[in-house]
Amino acid sequence: MKASRLVVAACLCGLSVLHAAHAGGPLGIDHTVAYDDSGIWNRNVQKGVAAGVALTTVGGALFVDGDTRLGRTFDQSFDAMVLTAGATTAMKLAFSRKRPSQTNDPNDFFQGGGAQSFPSGEVAEMASVVTPFILEYRHDHPAVYALALLPAYDAVARVKTHGHWQSDVLAGAAVGVALGVYAHHRATPIFLGLTPDGGGPMIGYARAF
Repeated sequence: MKASRLVVAACLCGLSVLHAAHAGGPLGIDHTVAYDDSGIWNRNVQKGVAAGVALTTVGGALFVDGDTRLGRTFDQSFDAMVLTAGATTAMKLAFSRKRPSQTNDPNDFFQGGGAQSFPSGEVAEMASVVTPFILEYRHDHPAVYALALLPAYDAVARVKTHGHWQSDVLAGAAVGVALGVYAHHRATPIFLGLTPDGGGPMIGYARAF
């Protein structure tokens, strides 16, 4: 699907400037790059962008009328974000890969507790949130494709600050896109049916990247 592939392609384009001749990891592309925590790459800026995306999604899902086109899309993005959080957390625990800040070897998988590099939960979150909007509005509002820049920015930023390997952020983008597509194609929301308006209990959402 063109729209979903675009998100992953945007991440690939961003990472292409960080290419190295000698690389490793599962895709043969992983390598450390020069550490850069300046300007827009600063970790606090990354956290601010991620928090803004999450809060906008939660706010839109809760307060925009779910019977409208925009409200339904926010509901889908919220579903995708929560599903992605669960999926990436499970994958981090299963693969237990060390981050570039912890090792110079991109093949350090299955290292136990404290190793949670694969995949990138933050990139996955952003990809999952923007995918339903791109799929919903791409035909009548082509500018919505610009939302793909959010996961692309975060992918590059996480690599530059040694939070993730290149394959971590690509895997995160792929997971987020896949669950964003899934949520978009559902006829009804998953999690908002558990809120008081839906006759069920309120749920909480917490995430560590």
